[in-house]
Parts: sequence; structure tokens; C-alpha cells
Amino acid sequence: MTAKKEINPFMKQVLELGPPIAFFFIYLRLRDDSFLIGGTEYSGFIVATLLFVPLMLAAMGVLWYLTGKLSRIQVFTAIMVIFFGGLTAWFNDERFFKMKTTLVYGFFAIMLGIGLLQRKSYLAYILDEMLPMRHEGWMILTRRLCGCFAFLAVANEFVWRTMSTDLWVKIETFGFPIALMVFLMLQFSLLQSYMDDPDHQ
Repeated sequence: MTAKKEINPFMKQVLELGPPIAFFFIYLRLRDDSFLIGGTEYSGFIVATLLFVPLMLAAMGVLWYLTGKLSRIQVFTAIMVIFFGGLTAWFNDERFFKMKTTLVYGFFAIMLGIGLLQRKSYLAYILDEMLPMRHEGWMILTRRLCGCFAFLAVANEFVWRTMSTDLWVKIETFGFPIALMVFLMLQFSLLQSYMDDPDHQ
């Protein structure tokens, strides 16, 4: 089994956030262009999507090399990006890549919901070592995060179906991640009373 290795936090952020930000700037550069590839004309959005996939895989490869591991969430997200990026190129239809975000958030909401029905917190299985918290706190956080993911899935459907591609790319790259980050920071602040105190074990 590969040992987990430490990595500079800044480098970790670059590897995780770099590919989506790169996609954003590549899209801005190519959005008004079209490309003839193999006799088929592709929009700038689709070409940006095809460039994003290897960028993301390269970043994940470097992250795995430096840390010795990848989270299940990272692996699942990579599979979804590859699958829907492939569908986008194969059918020459940008809607597949836009739907990917809905399905990723929806999958997370469903998995957390299944755990709640079993009176379990799957979040605790993943994050308990990093964030010691009593069972009650994990259940509260799981319920709230399940609702958050469900909301983001519905929001993505609304955005890509009713708004321009330009606006969707901006919200996908910055809006949804920032909203999720703020939500999590707020929850951890509100759930301080459920945190385990290592000095009182």
C-alpha cells in the first residue's frame, strides 16, 4: 500500500483548482472560434472541454505522485469528467458536459441521503480522522450538506438550461465552488460545540 506523503498546501491548491481555472481561461480564448477536426466542426467550448480533460488528469497524476493517494471523491469526479467529456466530443453537444455538474452534485446528495436513511454519516467515514466530531454533529452536517448538494444540482440545471454558456462557465468555475466553500465554513463554525476535545478524552 502506498504511504501517504505530505505536500505543500499551496501546491495542493494549485493542482486541485488549476485545471478548472485553466478551463475558464481557455474557454474565454476559444469561445468565439470554431475548429474543423476530422471533418467535423467543433465549437470553442467543446475544444476547451477536450483540453480540460487531460489537464485535469495530469494534475491528478502529479497530486497522486506527490501525496501517494487520491480521495474517492477525486477519482469519482475524474471518471465523470472523462465520461461526459467523451460524450460531449462524440455527439458534438456541449449539453453533456454541462449536465455532468448536475449528476456529480446529485450523486453526492443521493449517497449522503442513503446514509441518513441508515442513520449513518458517510462523511464521518471520510473525514473523521481529519475532523473529530461527535456522532450528533456528523448527522447534522450530513443532513445540511445533503440539502446543499441537492440545491446545487437543481441550480446547475436551472443555470445551464436558462442562461448563456458564458454565464454557466463563470458560475461553474467560481460560483458553485465558492458557495460550497462558504457553506462548509459556516457549518463548521456553527458545529463547534459538537467537536471532540482531544484534551478531554
